[in-house]
Amino acid sequence: MIILIAALIGAALGAISARRRKGSIADILQYAAVYALVFALVGLFATILLDRVMR
Repeated sequence: MIILIAALIGAALGAISARRRKGSIADILQYAAVYALVFALVGLFATILLDRVMR
């Protein structure tokens, strides 16, 4: 669940970042995809860490 939420937040932040830089639609989609991947990876590590700590 953490991974999905992190990916959605990352995609939103990426799209906002590309819009602020006045990017085209392709730029906005690319930023959203990259940010989503990075945030999902961070969410994955957070999930693993929480799972290990809770045991």
